[in-house]
Amino acid sequence: MLKRTLGSGGLEVSAIGLGCMGMSQSYGPPPERRDLIGFLRAAVELGVTLFDTAEVYGPYSNELLLGEALQPFQGQVVIATKFGFGLDDAGLPSGLIPDSRPERVRQAVEGSLGRLGVEAIDLLYQHRVDPAVPIEEVAGLVSDLIAEGKVRHFGMSEAAAATIRRAHLIQPVTAVQSEYSLWTRGPEAEVLPVLEELGIGFVPFSPLGKGFLTGTIDDRTSFTSADIRTKIPRFTSQAMRSNEALVELLRRIGGRRDATPAQMALAWLLAKQPWIVPIPGTRQLARLEENLGAAAIELTAEDMHEIEAATAQVTIQGARYPEAMERMTGL
Repeated sequence: MLKRTLGSGGLEVSAIGLGCMGMSQSYGPPPERRDLIGFLRAAVELGVTLFDTAEVYGPYSNELLLGEALQPFQGQVVIATKFGFGLDDAGLPSGLIPDSRPERVRQAVEGSLGRLGVEAIDLLYQHRVDPAVPIEEVAGLVSDLIAEGKVRHFGMSEAAAATIRRAHLIQPVTAVQSEYSLWTRGPEAEVLPVLEELGIGFVPFSPLGKGFLTGTIDDRTSFTSADIRTKIPRFTSQAMRSNEALVELLRRIGGRRDATPAQMALAWLLAKQPWIVPIPGTRQLARLEENLGAAAIELTAEDMHEIEAATAQVTIQGARYPEAMERMTGL
């Protein structure tokens, strides 16, 4: 597996990482725990060194899973986790209430250290910006955690360009994580130019459009009630029928290279910048191997021009999130 470097601090990771949220939530019932542990260890053997989790995934269970599965590989892999949400009435992290008060951040970090079974968190993201806490205060606290040896690198998720600038002045940001793919291109206008200017890495989540860009989902696909896609406007039958044009484009261009739509979507991201490291999520070994195969595809300038020209003719239908979730992004 090829390697890439995130940020100016020299954090080296595999060119394609693994998003692990779906192993605990959001995409229907997960496989058996022992099977997931075997899958995660197989990912390491295939060359994956960046694994993405969060306190709120599960909640807690995702970090526990990664802590157990990756314990034999400490020092060989990078585990990224996240803080940034408050607690609900049951005392569990809530993905709807941003909370980056210092005492809550320290509580989250101590919990993550214990669940992951590590002495220091390799990459710690603020999961969502908390409008009630100045970003300078958050960055300063993370700087203290780095000085204390509990965190190695600072990241931000779904943050606006101006907020990233302010944080970076206090504590250098190693990576920003936001949704980015051929059907979600919001970061291009302001965030990506700032990252290039400041030397910050970019980690796109949902680089395969929550599975849609793989070409295995269409308007006839049935999701379980526990699947987050049942609540996303972009996955209504009407929207999927319209958005299928994007998948057909990837299938056509990829056909000339014996590449799948998923591989073309990931290869496009990799070709955009050398400091972009996508983290597609999957629970199937065959899909993981397919995704990692994208790292071997080198798109030419002509390829990129063709993709850009063709995708410009496709208007994506449907919002990427329900309104309540969208309000928490880009702060």
